[in-house]
Amino acid sequence: MPSTALERIHTAAAFPAGALPAGPSRIPPIPWRDPHSVSSEDLALHISALEKACAENPRSADLKTCLGMAYAMNLEAYKSMDVLEAAVKQDEQHFFAQLKLAELFYRLRALPKAEEETVKALNLAQNGWELSLARKQLQEIRRLTREGTQKPQWTKSLKRPVLLMCFMASVLGILTAVTK
Repeated sequence: MPSTALERIHTAAAFPAGALPAGPSRIPPIPWRDPHSVSSEDLALHISALEKACAENPRSADLKTCLGMAYAMNLEAYKSMDVLEAAVKQDEQHFFAQLKLAELFYRLRALPKAEEETVKALNLAQNGWELSLARKQLQEIRRLTREGTQKPQWTKSLKRPVLLMCFMASVLGILTAVTK
């Protein structure tokens, strides 16, 4: 039976009456299973419930991870980053906190930092499912790094284009003066 208010909220939403799960689950509650179907009002309710639960249980890295995910869904990247970093700092062996922090960096396109954090999550993986999640994320980050926008290399002189532009500007000036 759920013990905290947050667990009661999520289990009531997830399961019909009498069909509660047998034991505790580390699978995120309902809103994170399909983030595109959560309304902003429901998300605000989940965020306030998670904030309250985090205040009641300041040692719970699980709750902080869920709160960080909710902030990210609500497009509050800095709040999300702060909470996820606190969760990782609080429990350095927490796979999902580490993975979600890395995912946040990935979504913000801070790819070198995302890769570093995902490698940490990969090292924390304890089963095949966690390992596959981290590997897929790392693979996507490396693909984006490899195929991403490259910085232009300024190896050629700009002398010719500048001279051509000056010539065209002077011709345009002469033509404008002649036609008046």
